[in-house]
Amino acid sequence: MSEQRSKKRLMLELLLFIPNLVALLIGLLRDDRVSQADKAILAGVIMYVIVPLDIIPDFIPFIGQVDDAYLLAISILRLLNRADRRVVMDHWRGDRDIKELVESIARMAEFFLPKPVKNVLRGRIEPKSRLSIMAEAPATAK
Repeated sequence: MSEQRSKKRLMLELLLFIPNLVALLIGLLRDDRVSQADKAILAGVIMYVIVPLDIIPDFIPFIGQVDDAYLLAISILRLLNRADRRVVMDHWRGDRDIKELVESIARMAEFFLPKPVKNVLRGRIEPKSRLSIMAEAPATAK
């Protein structure tokens, strides 16, 4: 089996955790131990996942769910790094270690997402090279 095919199979298995991850985020939204800033991020991710207008539309099989899984994973990783791990664990109902799971999802999703989409989801926009900017700039008359 090719590496691409085996990674796709693993990503499909990981995508099955999306409902559990959304339930986790909903539980965290209701928890007073989670900061308002973190709740705003969690709410935004939940909206992104349930609203059909995405960077990669959900009606595109497989890849349409990868961006959702990626955002869920990185938002949970962010919370695990900022909050007491017990806060997250109090709401996690899965049988896998949550940190290992979301790290796996993030790694696999990054493998499948096109680079421009990864950059948007990470909040990073690749600057154009200086040469391409200069070529696009209108010539100024002297």
